[in-house]
Order: sequence, then C-alpha cells, then structure tokens
Amino acid sequence: MPDDETQTPTLNRGGAAHTPAGLPAPRLPGAAEAPAPWLLRLIAVGLVLAALNLRPAITSLGALLEEVRDGLHMSGSVAGVLTSVPPLCFAVFGVMAPRLARRFGAGAVVCAGMAAIAAGLVIRPYIGSTAGFLAASALALMGIAVSNILMPVIVKRWFPDRVGTMTGLYSMALALGTALAAAVTVPLTSAMGGSWQSGLAVWAVLAALAVLPWIVLVRDRTPAPGTPAPDRSGSRQASRQASGQASRPGDAPALRITRSRTAWGLACFFGLQATAAYITMGWMPQIFRDAGVSAGTAGVLLAVTMAMGVPLAFVIPRVAGRLKQQGPIVVVLGLCGLIGYGGLYLAPAAGAWVWAVLLGVANCAFPLALTMIGMRSRTGAGVVRLSAFAQSTGYLLSIPGPLLVGVLYQHSGGWGLPIALMAGLMIPQMVAGVLAGRDRTIEDEC
Repeated sequence: MPDDETQTPTLNRGGAAHTPAGLPAPRLPGAAEAPAPWLLRLIAVGLVLAALNLRPAITSLGALLEEVRDGLHMSGSVAGVLTSVPPLCFAVFGVMAPRLARRFGAGAVVCAGMAAIAAGLVIRPYIGSTAGFLAASALALMGIAVSNILMPVIVKRWFPDRVGTMTGLYSMALALGTALAAAVTVPLTSAMGGSWQSGLAVWAVLAALAVLPWIVLVRDRTPAPGTPAPDRSGSRQASRQASGQASRPGDAPALRITRSRTAWGLACFFGLQATAAYITMGWMPQIFRDAGVSAGTAGVLLAVTMAMGVPLAFVIPRVAGRLKQQGPIVVVLGLCGLIGYGGLYLAPAAGAWVWAVLLGVANCAFPLALTMIGMRSRTGAGVVRLSAFAQSTGYLLSIPGPLLVGVLYQHSGGWGLPIALMAGLMIPQMVAGVLAGRDRTIEDEC
C-alpha cells in the first residue's frame, strides 16, 4: 500500500496544490489557502497570552484569600465553596466549548472567553457581596473553561505541522501564568496601597490584552489550512464521526465505556489529582500564613509548587510512554504528596520550601493522567471517548474536596483535620492510578 504522505497534495502559499515531487496538482476541493506568516505569528502571540490567563483568576485569589474572607465576611465553609467553583465551572462549561466552536468558530469563542475573564476579574472585587463575588468568579471561570478546551483545537487548526512545539509553548505559558499570579499578587497589592480589590482586579489587564489578537479570528469559520471543507451532502455522517458515533459494529466509540474498570480508574485518578490541585491552589497559602509565614512568602511558595509543572510536564509523559505500566510513577508522585502533607502537618513553617517542592511534584499527576488517557485505547475515537469520560467525571468528583477542607477548617479551628484529609486522599489516588496504569486498553474490557 503506498504511503499516504507521498500521495497527498500540499498547498503552497498561494493555495495551489502540489505533490511532494513538485508536480502541479488540482486545487483540493474546499481547501483553505495557507495563512500569511504575519497571521500565524499573531495567533502564536494570542495562544501565549490566552494561556497566561488560564489560571491567575484562581491562584491570585488563593494568595489573598484571607483578605477576601475578611472583606466579604465569609465563613470558612463559604470560602470552601469559593475554592470549589473552578472544577464545577470546568465540568459544566467545558462541555459547551465544542458546540460553541462549531457554531461560532474556535477563534471567536476564545476571544469571548478572554473578554469574559477580563470582565469577571474586574467586577468581582468591587461587587460588594459574597454572592456577587461568586457569580463574577464563575463568569471568569467560564471563559477559562471554554478557552482551555479549545487551545489544542487552535493549535491543530493553525499549526498542524508544529503541534508538539506549539502545545509545549502554551503549556509553559499556562504554568508561568499560574506561578506568576501566585508570586506577585501580594507584592502588587502592597504597591497599590494594600487594597485586595486592586490586587485581584489588576489581572483583568492581562486578560484584556489577550482579547486583542483574537479579534482577527472572530469571523473565521473556515476549515483548518490544508484540509478539505466539510461535505455538506454528507453532513449527517460527518456529524456522527465528529461526535464519536461508530458507523461499523466493533468501533471503539460503540463501546460501553462505563463497563471498563480502566476508564473508571482513570476518571477517579483524574478527579483525585484535580481535588489535590484545587485544594493546593485555594488553601495552601492560607496554611502557610496561619503557620506564621508572611503573605508574600506564602504566595511565592505557591508559585514554586505551580512552577514544578513546567519541567516535569515534559519529562513525565516521555517516561510514562516508555513504560508498559505507569503504576510506579503514580506511586512515586503519591509518596511525594504524602511526605509533603506530612511536613505541612508537623512543621509547616520550618520546612515550607521542601513541602512546596514535594507538593509541586505530586501535582504533576495531571500530565501523567493525560498521557495515560492517550495510552489506554487502541483507536483515536476511543481516546476521545475516554478523555471526555475521564475528565468530565473527574472534575465532578473533585468538586466536594475544597469545600470539605473549608468546612473542616472552620469547625476544627485548625489545619490538622484538613491536612489529614488531603493526605488520606492520596491513598485512593494511588490505587486508582495503579489500576488505570495497567497495560491494557478499554477495548479489552468492553
């Protein structure tokens, strides 16, 4: 069978099709012209700016949570609700992103997402009530949810030959934005007169800047460069394929994924690691502050924890891909979490930097979970089904964790019970991860 790549015409800058040998070929039906270099550069800038805005709404709040609680007279339980809002919004609004992108275009949805982030961030500090603060936070998180889902779509659409490079670029920008907001929110607040409202609202400026590059793509509805436009006469079949409905018996999407132990293991592993991540982002600075660490240093410690994801997000997937079973990596990450939580319990201030690094390593279960999702199915359609199931179910499972930490903190008057809960959750996380990391696919179980 001839190699597909040698038979597929490519588009030159003018949009004319040529074979790899340089011989002219007919223009592909419905194919889009190659984008201008300036447009690709603008989209690359837009990707970086968008990624920088996907976490500051969360980590900037974690750095100033005590001031926000005092200013809005929040109880610990209500603050727990506040820290549970991100995974709830990601679970609810994230599923809307593909449908919105099909109707309005991915670029337009990301542009609207950045605008929603900017509006939510500038409104929530000044609205003056807890309910309003929660609603404005949800608006910002809605923008984050849809933009987060569509980043890989944008990369595949405009940079089909540089997917790895561009994914790495926006992943690094995401980690940088996460760490930056944690590290500089408190110093910025002090520089602006000590007002927590200003310290939170300042991040709306970065989100507003991120809107600008995407305005160019608001009207874009064309298919990815170099790919044929959808066949309108076969729209029903295309819709079936896009939604993962198999046209032949035995295809992966026809599997009943809820019968797979591996799928449930991945969903639980994803949910438990997300629980740990959002508890960390929402509560870790407060744990250090209550132990006597200054607000500025507590923010930097959170930044260190988040920054660990920059190098390890590249290393862990490569190592995991070379192993038949990913259970050993799961156990190592889990043990780092257990040691980190043990340190927070016994000597939170004395070993603060060590605990921050260890918890940062433990939080790298996220790229491991994504890697395992790609390895646990034999087909691309199966991976899509597994990813949707594991992530949506996982985010739903992660919602109660931060809320429960807030309730325990309020009623116990200290961090002993909440930290014990965090450490206790690492055990089922390791069990679920070992189950999900076995050398098998969902097709073997359904």
